[in-house]
Amino acid sequence: MKTDKGLLVDLYELTMAAAYFEHRVDCRATFELFVRHLPAQRTYLVAAGLHSALSYLENLHFTDDDVDFLRAQPAFHTVSPEFFDYLRGFRFQGDVRAIAEGTLVFADEPLLQVTAPVLEAQIAETYLLSVIHHETLVASKAARVVRAAAGRPVLEFGTRRAHGPEAGVRAARAACVGGCSATSNVLAGALYDLPLAGTAAHSWTQVFRDERRSFEALLETFPDTAILLVDTYDPLEGARIAATLGTEVPGVRLDSGDMLEKSRLVREILDRHGRRSTKIVASGDLNEYRIEDLIAQGAPIDSFGVGTDLVTSRDVPALSVVYKLVETEHAGVVEPKTKFSEEKVYWPGRKQVFRFFQNGKYHHDLLACAEEGYPGASTLLEPVMRAGRRLSPGPPVKEIREHTLANLNCLPEAYQALHDAPAYPVEKSTALDSLLNAVRLQHRLGAAVAKASLQAGGIES
Repeated sequence: MKTDKGLLVDLYELTMAAAYFEHRVDCRATFELFVRHLPAQRTYLVAAGLHSALSYLENLHFTDDDVDFLRAQPAFHTVSPEFFDYLRGFRFQGDVRAIAEGTLVFADEPLLQVTAPVLEAQIAETYLLSVIHHETLVASKAARVVRAAAGRPVLEFGTRRAHGPEAGVRAARAACVGGCSATSNVLAGALYDLPLAGTAAHSWTQVFRDERRSFEALLETFPDTAILLVDTYDPLEGARIAATLGTEVPGVRLDSGDMLEKSRLVREILDRHGRRSTKIVASGDLNEYRIEDLIAQGAPIDSFGVGTDLVTSRDVPALSVVYKLVETEHAGVVEPKTKFSEEKVYWPGRKQVFRFFQNGKYHHDLLACAEEGYPGASTLLEPVMRAGRRLSPGPPVKEIREHTLANLNCLPEAYQALHDAPAYPVEKSTALDSLLNAVRLQHRLGAAVAKASLQAGGIES
């Protein structure tokens, strides 16, 4: 599979780019990437994917093979050779402002703001939407799971159930951004300096003539870290075997069945044999709701391995994320942009998100025009790329994780409830309201003038 990402776009990005080029549309455009509305199961999102987005923009280019492929497509048979020459030398030269990864965000708030020649900003649309959407989706799910675990470590175990191997790598990073303590994905660990965690599969136990020997062999190889999977056959018998081994046992894992009852019985067996320091790890179709219930009932589980529900965000597999033109600038003239089709109106103009605090906690957010100022509020959108080059390498994931946890600590408890939580207040500034009304009025006047012109020419609309 190709590793270059120039062609990782929807076709219309490139056909629009060709038409911009042919008609010499050289305005500078600002697009904002945001989520239209939060689903009922989410009261907040954790911004993620910025590192991936900036890496893409810095390296975006078209190879000779890419250009040859495009020239052969029927859609481009009327496009001039000069456009393909342009693509051969294409590099993203725009500016980007963004909300830092690990920051909590809400509906309508731009996670990313791209300002560049319109052709460049347009080509980037598909990839930016995909990567920010996926990583934000997983990081947000992870934050909920970590909250449910109430201080117990959550380990990301989901690559085998991710929507493809590359998605598994990105999900592992996003899960750690969202608060997970470690991942089982070794490539993600190598790429992003993430802590690794893992146990052994049922097949390990099955290969040996008996369960005891499989446990002994694993402990001989990994005496300090081995986690024994005790429920290949009978979890209680497996726990008794683990408890009577002649060496220390760091931990045991339960992967199926009634986790509440089994964890209690296994804890009892371990304690009865003096194995009070042996930890119990639970895995197997876990999510925040099951974990919350287990902890509420006092399950003696020390950490949770979460896979499928985490990396696929199974309860909310997609968000209403969009990438919309909000402003153009040509020859010093700035024009705010929006659309007025039903249910798809959005706020025009470059924006800033102001966050207000009260007693160290989030109080409300204000979505405002970029040039506005509100003393005492924190501004969330900050410059991260200028002229196609990122301004800093960005913090390591361990720091982003701490930022996420600090943000969650600032969000009042009511907004973090897993069930029936109220919506966090995001207000719109008076200036932003006025701008929307002005653009709407301008659109109506323009439409009226166009209609009158048609009628004057004897053409009925």
